[in-house]
Amino acid sequence: MSAMINDASTGSGSSAETDTGLGPWETSADPAYCRDANGRIVAVNLSFARKFGRPASGLAGLPVSELVHPEDVAALQATAVELGRPPHRLVREHRWLTPQGVRWFSWEECGLVDDTGRLTAVRAVGRDTTRQHIAEEQFYRLSRAVEQSPVSIVITDPEGRAQYVNSKFSEVTGRTLEDIMDQRIEVLRDGHPGEESYRQFWQTLQEGGEWRGEISTSRPDHTVVWESVKVSCLRSPAGEITNFLCLREDITERKQLEHELRQAQKMESLGTLAGGIAHDFNNMLAVINGYAGLCQVEGTDSAVLAKSLREIQRAVQRASGLVRQILTFSRKTEVRFAPVDLNQLIRDLVALLAETFPRTVTFNLALQEGLPPLYADQNQLQQVILNLCVNARDAMTSGGAITMATSVRHGDSLPSGADPAQHYACLQVGDTGTGMTPEVRLRIFEPFFTTKQSNHGTGLGLAVVYGIVVSHHGFIEADSTPGAGSTFSVLLPLAAGAALPAPTAVIPGEFPGGSESILVVDDEDALRTMLVTALSRKGYEVATAATGLEAIDLIADSSRHFDLVILDLNMPGANGIKVLKVIRLCRPGLKVLVVSGYVTPGVRVEFEELGQHDIMQKPYPLPEIGRRLRSLLDAAPAAR
Repeated sequence: MSAMINDASTGSGSSAETDTGLGPWETSADPAYCRDANGRIVAVNLSFARKFGRPASGLAGLPVSELVHPEDVAALQATAVELGRPPHRLVREHRWLTPQGVRWFSWEECGLVDDTGRLTAVRAVGRDTTRQHIAEEQFYRLSRAVEQSPVSIVITDPEGRAQYVNSKFSEVTGRTLEDIMDQRIEVLRDGHPGEESYRQFWQTLQEGGEWRGEISTSRPDHTVVWESVKVSCLRSPAGEITNFLCLREDITERKQLEHELRQAQKMESLGTLAGGIAHDFNNMLAVINGYAGLCQVEGTDSAVLAKSLREIQRAVQRASGLVRQILTFSRKTEVRFAPVDLNQLIRDLVALLAETFPRTVTFNLALQEGLPPLYADQNQLQQVILNLCVNARDAMTSGGAITMATSVRHGDSLPSGADPAQHYACLQVGDTGTGMTPEVRLRIFEPFFTTKQSNHGTGLGLAVVYGIVVSHHGFIEADSTPGAGSTFSVLLPLAAGAALPAPTAVIPGEFPGGSESILVVDDEDALRTMLVTALSRKGYEVATAATGLEAIDLIADSSRHFDLVILDLNMPGANGIKVLKVIRLCRPGLKVLVVSGYVTPGVRVEFEELGQHDIMQKPYPLPEIGRRLRSLLDAAPAAR
């Protein structure tokens, strides 16, 4: 350089040490260059030349704008104004065009001025910041994706304390991170049905595993939200668990659709059974009607009369059992997991199906004795068994045999995804029907796929079965050969350490009598007459009411004394719940035995809220209701 210039960065005047003006940083590891006031390169160091793949001599005189990204040229040229003013120093980032592609450089630039203070050149030392920019862009994209994700995302420390929640989580739960931290809310606890489930969840995570499941929680507006949850471990480079990542996807709509499909399938299955049920009920009614007529024939001896009454009683018991099983199957209830005896469930359903399926279809049972209980929803398991049996029946148009077998299988012998340390109950339902081709077998669990004619089902059955099995953390397999029948294997995890509820003991024989006063409230004349006759013969004083309003009048009459009320549920005027409320107000110590043909879950909850726990189902044997009311009368008065 021909002129003496001042280095504004030091404030001292010095002559250029070389014609390049680069001084001691000419061999610096960082790229450096000097440009004149017109933006042309005066000189570059070796690192700059290598970065741009040209010899230093080939860069001299080249406009800097040819090396800078076109979108950043204007910003580079604008720096001349700032560098012409004290302190003649600034730091800027621009994109440059290199043989490796577009690269980001951060340049520390110093203005070189002459004695008059005019900017004559710019010296710049740069640093390649491309990796940093890429990392920042990735971080920005990732943060936007996480924050705008349609899935709720939670990050906690190894103790489960929340450290981050995204917007979707706050939207679904109504809780912000500040709320969670202030109230010390255990976000990973939400939705677990009990402490045992939560303990197993934590055990899986602490062992470094991944937990998956479906949970239900309540929104601030009290609506229930179902979510599919996945929780996994985040680890440090050393492999230590530093955080837990929880992903929660809203599946409420899907669960509602599954519920509607199951209900539709229940109704379809009940429709399929309707003809057989009607046939069976007509047979029972024929038995009752015939033996009742025989009892009315003059000259019937006592042996014939006794036999007729026994047959009538037996027919009533069969009809009662059939109604009870139909109600249990068709009842619209929430999913409730509890220990279930799979063998007994199969026996009960086979008893129902044997009465309703064609007589050309027979059942064979091969049940492993001592099978441990399942932890499952009994109603849904009934639906699985019934659907598989209906499919088997439909595959045997000319009749055949349905074989049902149970056994215990180890997880290590099951398909991938099974817990190798878990034991599974295996239910096999086989038939001697037409079988399936491999193409059909691949699609049998698809919703609405069916090989039946248009008037023989919707094709929802096996799709519903598959959904139920998966929701129970189980597996289902199908084995079939055309012309040789099919076998479906359902594998469900056994309940570790669970015990079945103990059966209620039945005390045989007549019920003891008494002298107490009993009010019988029932709108069925024959039932009232029967109870009055039976109880009066045992020494009780009996009053009756044919409607709920009549019962309320008697209860409100302080001159009448009653020790117990036998209360029907469905009556004209005022139902059993209204009568019970009047009893609780007027005579809170009066004992009540509710009798009804069917008590819905909602009504049962209302009874529980009123403190009414003694409920019997119609029809009932006289000795049983006699023992129940005697037990109530002899019990200590309830605490008020």
